[in-house]
Amino acid sequence: MKFPRPHLRVAQSQSAFADGKSRWTNLDLDPVPRAGRLWGPLSFVSYWISDAFNAATWQFASSIIAVGLSWRESIAVVALSFFIISFVIAANGAVGAIYHIPFPVIARASWGFWGSYIAIISRSILAIFWFAIQNVNGANAVKAMIGAIWPSFLTMRNAIPEDQGIETNTMIAYLVFFIVQFPFLCIHPNKARWLFIAKSVIVPAAWIAILVWAFVAEGSGPIFEQKPTASGSQYSWVFLASMTSVLGNYATLSVNQSDFSRYSRVSPKWQLLYIPLLPIIFTFISFIGIVASSAGWSRYNTPTIPWDPIVLISHWSSRAARFFAAFSFALASLGVNISANSISAANDLMALLPEFVNLRRGQIICALLSWALVPWKILESAGNFLNFMSAYAIFLGPIAAIMLWDFWLIKKRKYDTLALYQPSMPTYRFDSGGLLLNWRAVVAFLVGVGPSLPGLIHSVNEEIDVGVGIHPYQFGWLLGFVGTSLVYVALSMLFPCVECLVERAVYADEVYEERERVVDGVELGFEGDVARVQEGSGKEKGLV
Repeated sequence: MKFPRPHLRVAQSQSAFADGKSRWTNLDLDPVPRAGRLWGPLSFVSYWISDAFNAATWQFASSIIAVGLSWRESIAVVALSFFIISFVIAANGAVGAIYHIPFPVIARASWGFWGSYIAIISRSILAIFWFAIQNVNGANAVKAMIGAIWPSFLTMRNAIPEDQGIETNTMIAYLVFFIVQFPFLCIHPNKARWLFIAKSVIVPAAWIAILVWAFVAEGSGPIFEQKPTASGSQYSWVFLASMTSVLGNYATLSVNQSDFSRYSRVSPKWQLLYIPLLPIIFTFISFIGIVASSAGWSRYNTPTIPWDPIVLISHWSSRAARFFAAFSFALASLGVNISANSISAANDLMALLPEFVNLRRGQIICALLSWALVPWKILESAGNFLNFMSAYAIFLGPIAAIMLWDFWLIKKRKYDTLALYQPSMPTYRFDSGGLLLNWRAVVAFLVGVGPSLPGLIHSVNEEIDVGVGIHPYQFGWLLGFVGTSLVYVALSMLFPCVECLVERAVYADEVYEERERVVDGVELGFEGDVARVQEGSGKEKGLV
């Protein structure tokens, strides 16, 4: 039996999108053909349930309580934040469902080919960070699982210096989780949806059982009687900062939902399901976190609220209960790492190096890079966790705004799919010569991010006093989204890019069909494909 020889370069598509243009696409970056669109309503619902049930969502409200708000304000922050971001996720996700292209390609329509790298690199950094953080959450869960079977594992002698922020047994668990997770990084999204379906059944059942335990054990505990410790202007800033942290958690999916919606076989209108679905699901999970943390605080008389669920279940006397509860958190971390992080990072890395990176290689590279981020230090405290969430939200809010308004308002939902892969065509060159960059998007992005930079600097080094400059950073996602929206729309209307405003949309199916068309018994070459599609060969289909 002969095995194919490994090659440094990845396989290139033979479609009109990639012929002779390997610098800008490969087989995995090309639009998803009809045969590859396997995601239906069940896939999307299970995807979001799977994505929501993870340790970070559990920790949202309980960590907000830890920094000064009551349970009521914490629940309100989570519900309001996801209500806001659900509109952005649905709007940007619809683009992928319509054109079946991923986020890095969609970004070219508003940023230009080279300009899109600003959005791509910003998104990829956060996706890799989140992958690393979920690895730590998964490692802690695996540590609890092993400890339930082998109790002495939890008291193993630590051979790692204390200043490294991780112990030997946790590092072993990290390695175990990493090794178990690795094969899932090689699974295509069309097959990974079965993982999401399985997780959307197993993990909710386990967490609802924990909720029942919390009410039975302590009647939900004393947190429901606790008053907020923040007051006055501090209360307002803590509220806004907490909103930014929650928004930051799903800021990646507000821009890259198309990485999954591109596999949709149903109407783009299904993306509207996110608007009622996301606030309900995420708020419910955060409520479970509050009730369980409160019950644990009361029942086990811990000095602080056990906002980390693994810390909570470590107090349980039943080893079987600890094992299965920890398993649910390990599965939660694994699932969300695939659904929200590794595939997103892989698409970004593909866009940067399409000749050498495909979807599988991109996920593996993401996993390897995550080791360099020492994510266990980010999760040392509730304050650090929230600071990290706030940090990158200030970059992704403006990116999400540019993409949303570009498609729905400026371009009036009309993109030329072929031109998004061909920089030689004038459509998305933005009159920038060889720069291939939309200066309107860059200016709007800088305006949206700029006010939050002093606060970001202070969060990195608290010795740098920025005075009131810290406040814009505390609601950086909202400020960046609104500010960038206003500037980008204004610049695009005052200085319109006429070439970008196509008369009718050009869909991927038209290009694929044109490629297969035979005229006088001879298949069209690439130049013929472009000409026929641009002449409007899809008009007979009633496409707009």
